[in-house]
Amino acid sequence: MSRLRVTHTSTFRYSGPVQASYNEARMTPLSEAGQTVIDSRLTIEPHTWTYDYRDYWGTAVTAFEALVPHESLVIVAEHLVEVGDRPPVRNPATWAMLRSPDVQDRLAEFLSDTPTTAAPDEVAALAAAAAGALDPDAAALAVCLALRDELEYIPGVTSVHTPAAEAWAARAGVCQDVAHLAVGALRSLGIPARYVSGYLHPVRGDEIGETVSGESHAWVEWWAGDWVPFDPTNRIPAGSHHVVLARGRSYDDVAPLRGIYAGTGTQELAVTVEITREG
Repeated sequence: MSRLRVTHTSTFRYSGPVQASYNEARMTPLSEAGQTVIDSRLTIEPHTWTYDYRDYWGTAVTAFEALVPHESLVIVAEHLVEVGDRPPVRNPATWAMLRSPDVQDRLAEFLSDTPTTAAPDEVAALAAAAAGALDPDAAALAVCLALRDELEYIPGVTSVHTPAAEAWAARAGVCQDVAHLAVGALRSLGIPARYVSGYLHPVRGDEIGETVSGESHAWVEWWAGDWVPFDPTNRIPAGSHHVVLARGRSYDDVAPLRGIYAGTGTQELAVTVEITREG
């Protein structure tokens, strides 16, 4: 179990005055199995109105607007969260269970491809070969590891909206590309899979009280009798170093900030994530 303090700062600067801005933030973690939110706050400057709700996928969303002229917009998300490793699945699913009408209907949205996650034929073939005769849970792990072995982690060659097929063609990308490809590969086998966004504490064995530069991160969960979290980029289970923010079919469902503004200038975005282990 780890107690992590996260400070996520997003600063928009505009080249000219902005008259109005309308936005949604998915930057608030929720308490769930393996994760307990001790404190959480979202500070927005400037703003004139906010409204909190849960979206279709169960993510905490803060809708807000700034209706005063401004040349910068600063969103600071601060959280204190306890996170732990997730226990193994108690009753692992069989392939027959995954093909049952109950699972097919209940988890249909996590079995269907999106434009961002659709697996190229080569990825589907790689997944089938890696899965072999393994049970679904072991097959999903084997697929993620085999896929990661084919990809080089290179920032800047893709964007958050790059389709998995393009990342695969380049054999390179970052965490959201690995997650999109893994989700598509698992779905090609009939394993329900979803995209997870959050934070990663990147240091193992760090000292309590030490603040490090953290990361906004993406990983996956597959359903094999229960949801199993795994970080394919780092080839590890998602656990005591991962803070969950949102889940969905792909990045498009979980973007941390989304909005529009009224103004004639351009915008620049600067993002920092600081994480301190407090226990």
